[in-house]
Amino acid sequence: MECCLPGSTFHHLNYLDMPDPRSVEDLKNALKRLPGVGPKSAQRMAFHLLERDRKGARQIEQAIGQALTRVNHCVQCNNFCETELCEICASASRNSQFLCVVETPADLEAIEQAGVYRGKYFVLMGHLSPLDDIGPDQLAIKELMTLVSRNTVEEIILATNLTLEGQATSDYLCELLAESQIQVTRLARGMPMGSELEYMDPGTLNQAFTNRSTP
Repeated sequence: MECCLPGSTFHHLNYLDMPDPRSVEDLKNALKRLPGVGPKSAQRMAFHLLERDRKGARQIEQAIGQALTRVNHCVQCNNFCETELCEICASASRNSQFLCVVETPADLEAIEQAGVYRGKYFVLMGHLSPLDDIGPDQLAIKELMTLVSRNTVEEIILATNLTLEGQATSDYLCELLAESQIQVTRLARGMPMGSELEYMDPGTLNQAFTNRSTP
């Protein structure tokens, strides 16, 4: 009969049967890459998936792998899609004379859900942020200017977020578009400063689009 006194049982443990702590740390570090997820949240997620929901973890793994393989950028608006053109750009019912410029796909989805706009979009995939080393070259600004030069657009709606970074991005685009002979408008200032489109209610978005004005 083996001794159960402290210090004696550890001698007989088979360390090959123990989970690799490096793998757990790698999982936690990977989860911390998600926005708003800190060390404690990442640890809680990692332990939950490993302890109670390994089936869910495999579904997440499969979904991420599938998305990375299939999802690309629409050649026209730069939004995420699985085809050359997204559904909005390919739709004949959308008014191509209006082009709404947004920061992220989440902002585009918020506007679509509000049902206040029937034109087309362009997604920058971010905003200018010198503190984070995000300049014009890190955004799809060149692609936007190419799109504008090749298409008949009567109005460009700058729907960047009313944050300092969003305002800086909007100001920069205004300077670039100043000589384009295209009307440039911004969303009405009825949206509170510091707010993000993703979290706006349909009524606020409706008012912002209705009351948009020139810069």
